[in-house]
Amino acid sequence: MKKITNRAFSLLLIAALVIFGMGLYIVRYVQHGEEWALYFAGTNSDSSGELLDRNGVVLASFSPDEKLFAQDELTRKANYHTTGDYWGRTGSGVLRNFQSGSYDYSLLRGTTKSNSHTMTLNIDSELNNVAYEAMGDRKGAVLLSNYKTGEILALMSTPALDPADENAEPAEGAYINRCLSAAFVPGSVFKLITTAAAIENIPDIFDRTFYCEGVHKIAGIEITCSGTHYSQSFEQALANSCNVAFAQIAVMLGQDTLERYAVEYGFMDNHKVNGITTAKGSFPTEFVGDPELAWAGIGQSTDLVCPYSLLRFVSAIGNGGVLYEPNLVKTDSPAKTTRLIEADTADKLKQMMSYNVVAHYDGENNFPGLNVCAKTGTAELGDGSSHAWFTGFLDDEEHPYAFVVLIEQGGSGLGSAGVLANTLLQAAVNR
Repeated sequence: MKKITNRAFSLLLIAALVIFGMGLYIVRYVQHGEEWALYFAGTNSDSSGELLDRNGVVLASFSPDEKLFAQDELTRKANYHTTGDYWGRTGSGVLRNFQSGSYDYSLLRGTTKSNSHTMTLNIDSELNNVAYEAMGDRKGAVLLSNYKTGEILALMSTPALDPADENAEPAEGAYINRCLSAAFVPGSVFKLITTAAAIENIPDIFDRTFYCEGVHKIAGIEITCSGTHYSQSFEQALANSCNVAFAQIAVMLGQDTLERYAVEYGFMDNHKVNGITTAKGSFPTEFVGDPELAWAGIGQSTDLVCPYSLLRFVSAIGNGGVLYEPNLVKTDSPAKTTRLIEADTADKLKQMMSYNVVAHYDGENNFPGLNVCAKTGTAELGDGSSHAWFTGFLDDEEHPYAFVVLIEQGGSGLGSAGVLANTLLQAAVNR
């Protein structure tokens, strides 16, 4: 009798596990069935379509018989990380999703093929070409968007490759989209986040002065600065990109506050750009003590930032704190909007970033004819080299452009990334 009871219990247990497994599969099928089906449909696509830039330039076209890219080699390379390829060698291009888009999906019927179609991007391929040529043989990322609409006008990552040459030997890292799929030490561009937190949490921050003789000790640990700025206001400290001042501000704010702002502004999250998942950033979440917090507040320590997340942030500053979510694909639907930054905070950040360019970046000569609001970054890597950053926006109703330029191991933020940004912005406003 005992054996029969044990066997019955075992059978009931097996049946329960089978039912549980089937239930789990059904739930996952409902949640992810479209994603699974369209992935394999896109991989084995026998559909037809064209991928165009905003001006009608053909970036790719495919049919059951052939798969083609732009006729011009420069356009193919400069736009590679926007388009991707048909074989999925880079996971961040729009082509795979576009091919999948020529299929309809139903939970009951699976995938069914649609008619031939065309997808138009917000990208201006010529601006990607300009950025690619300006980058030269350096590694880096360039993003340009309209902060009043969310349209991404340029997305360029190097090294790239010619997708039409299937036998080409790719350079190391050529399949990585540095705009979306990687995060980097931010250096002083992170001071924009620290600045926003200080504006909202230190009531007399604009009345304070900060003294810098090039080095400052916090709990016996030296925080070094690139210059000696002596007595300076908060606004001047940002323009000077003073490590000594911002180290003190970070400690005044505290780790929990700075972490909260990094999270609220989206720097710690994955984002979705037309189905493409972006990389997360990082900021110390375990207790690190004041000296390490000081370094984190100036964009060093374990800080990492994805260029796309930075584009969202400066776009919101340019638009009074309201973010139009960046979008690669042209659509009739309005972009999703979010109040990312308080309006008063965004206005103060805008004024300070404008002051940076006018007073310290020689804006009249370095950015002729452009009303640039920006912040540089020189992110030290510990091996004597540094990433060069330049990010901000144009305060220009006719050309409301936000931008991020990163040059890996590029040295000076203004001297290298700033020069590339000017080249791109001049091309954009004269299109």
